[in-house]
Amino acid sequence: MPESDLAAAAAAVRPLTQVVEFTRWVGTGRKLTQTGRLTMADARQLVSLLGTGDEIDPAIGDKVFRTRSSEELRGLTIVVHWAKAAGLLRVVHGRLVPVKKNATLLDRPLALWSAMFDAFGQLGEAVCPSGWFKSMFGDDFEDGVAILFAGLAEGDGAINREDANELVWTVLIRRYETNGVTDEQLRRWRSLTDRDVRMTAALLVQFGAFTEDTEILRLTELAKRARRRGYDAETAGEPIAQLKITLMDTDPLVWRRVLVPAAIRLDRLHEVIQAAMGWTDSHLHMFIHSSGHYGFSEPELMLKDNRKTTLRELAPGEGDMVGYEYDFGDSWEHEIIVEKVLAADPDMRYPICVAGEGACPPEDCGGTGGYRDLIATLDDPTDPEHESMLMWVGLTSSSEFDPARFDIDNANRRLNIASLSSHPR
Repeated sequence: MPESDLAAAAAAVRPLTQVVEFTRWVGTGRKLTQTGRLTMADARQLVSLLGTGDEIDPAIGDKVFRTRSSEELRGLTIVVHWAKAAGLLRVVHGRLVPVKKNATLLDRPLALWSAMFDAFGQLGEAVCPSGWFKSMFGDDFEDGVAILFAGLAEGDGAINREDANELVWTVLIRRYETNGVTDEQLRRWRSLTDRDVRMTAALLVQFGAFTEDTEILRLTELAKRARRRGYDAETAGEPIAQLKITLMDTDPLVWRRVLVPAAIRLDRLHEVIQAAMGWTDSHLHMFIHSSGHYGFSEPELMLKDNRKTTLRELAPGEGDMVGYEYDFGDSWEHEIIVEKVLAADPDMRYPICVAGEGACPPEDCGGTGGYRDLIATLDDPTDPEHESMLMWVGLTSSSEFDPARFDIDNANRRLNIASLSSHPR
């Protein structure tokens, strides 16, 4: 679609026009309350001016519930938060004031749409209502939105609403400890999470990032352009490292070959390893190098902050190597070798897994020694522990477990989600 048509589509999007109108209304600045909110007098004016759809002082039956804060007005709150997240406004000394360097965005709808798209992940507090029981999506809004877009990318730009709900729930639930959680609590948690996914998708439809055909969500040309732009900005002209990641002391061999930006930070490389290998990121980890050990900054573990170091700093050339250990109890040791340094292909997304062998061992099985014992037990139906091991790994038959099996499509599906979660679009 030509840029002029995309600009016209962006200019017609209601959330964008609301943000523009609100920013122009702010003018040179507006005084906020002591709690940093719009005054109710201003809120009443803005609900009408912007057409946010909020109801002030709603009546239920013969009882009127007075609106006491502008934060109770969800539509207006989203506009305010979005204008700030997109860099149009900021709070200075109790006043909401314009950011002068970004003022030109108001007359450039396509550029403003892209800025608002990039800022969408910061709107969780405004989009997802809080209460006694908050949803998983509301708690992890930025990652939840990234997972939603990952599902659309996996489906070539389309996803069924129910599949979207299931994908978000499946990925996010892994981050929580659910032992002791009742079925009713899980049901309620899932219900609220589905609700917030629906509300978020509805807002993205209004924003022109999705179109909705019955129960199918589809990416628009505006969203596709914004995602390509964000990706190209990251990788254009950047060298790409071809890595071979080998899990040590396993039989059959377990290894993955992945392509990543050579300047990738170690915290992101950790996510790539977890996704490509098939780990669940449920334990501590560290990178091992002659310059030190890198991981989450833990004074007791003497780990350097992996967010402040890149792969290129530790392994800049072909043949260079870094160690990686996952789960300090089971001690899964990996060898990471830079096989090649390549030029980025503009038609390829990074990171990507291009080859591999061997299934990822089950978590908490006792390291490489325990994994060998597990394989032997599953292979021997006469072993007294055969049935209990089947139950432990969640299988009904040993034929369901093949330690040599590797599914590259599943690896890249996990990488896609991990990549988008780290760089929400």
